[in-house]
Amino acid sequence: MAQKVAKAGIKREEGFLYFIDKQGDIAKAKMARGGKKGGKPQKVSKLGIKKEKGFLYFIDKQGDVSRAKMVRR
Repeated sequence: MAQKVAKAGIKREEGFLYFIDKQGDIAKAKMARGGKKGGKPQKVSKLGIKKEKGFLYFIDKQGDVSRAKMVRR
């Protein structure tokens, strides 16, 4: 079960990959398609999230940042 970490309300554009960068901000990059190279990442929202070890951070369907505990053996 995931829990919300921060509300961002990001509206996703078609053809872009959204992720949380090393600074804890939301960034987007153009996806590589059909032999074409992808684009450089651009900041979408500055949040400054501090990541904890053992959690997977992602952008959920509402455009907010959530986290889930990683299951490892």
